[in-house]
Amino acid sequence: MSKHVAIVQFPGTNCDYDTKYSFEKLGFTTQFLWHQDREVPKHVDLVVVPGGFSYGDYLRSGAIARFSPIMQGIKEFANSGGYVLGICNGFQILLEAHLLPGAMKRNENLHFISKYHYLKVENNDNIFLSKTEKGEIINIPIAHAEGNYFIDEVGLQELKENNQILLTYCDRDGKPLNPNGSVEAIAGICNREKNIFGLMPHPERAIESILGSDDGVKMLEGFLN
Repeated sequence: MSKHVAIVQFPGTNCDYDTKYSFEKLGFTTQFLWHQDREVPKHVDLVVVPGGFSYGDYLRSGAIARFSPIMQGIKEFANSGGYVLGICNGFQILLEAHLLPGAMKRNENLHFISKYHYLKVENNDNIFLSKTEKGEIINIPIAHAEGNYFIDEVGLQELKENNQILLTYCDRDGKPLNPNGSVEAIAGICNREKNIFGLMPHPERAIESILGSDDGVKMLEGFLN
């Protein structure tokens, strides 16, 4: 029996079909959830909040989407132990909804960044990165204007103590290379319980080597466990 993934659609979401394609290619069953839905179906194993520009990124990225009816359903799903993955704008939404700690600011250079970028796996003691090796370097596209992750010193220490820092930006040799100004070059985190994950890079855009990289496969396949 295949794992079932629900992909949330907000006005302005634009990575929903990319996400659907990538998970189905890996053997998952998928369905869409509309932002006005109020609950996550009981048969769902993973909810993905995909990338895009929810509500046109008015006010700030994710700030309006957090009030959509589906977010209460996602909170209840997560609180019951369900897995949630936020990618790019999805990560921003999870931060705004306080499902993950920290906040997003404009990129340090104030420009939109769109390119492949190397990432270092900092912690793999979680289902999302269970098929990667700690310290492994992977190459995944980034595409964002507000990817500058911020958290205060107390929060940062908690992330470190609980192995919640999942990915950091680096060069091909694993040395820190920060494209957007994020605190300690953080590219992805999880919650303390390790069932809610957020990252700015797009693993769903790195599942076919002909398009530049298939490093995203081992990330998404972790949810097959």
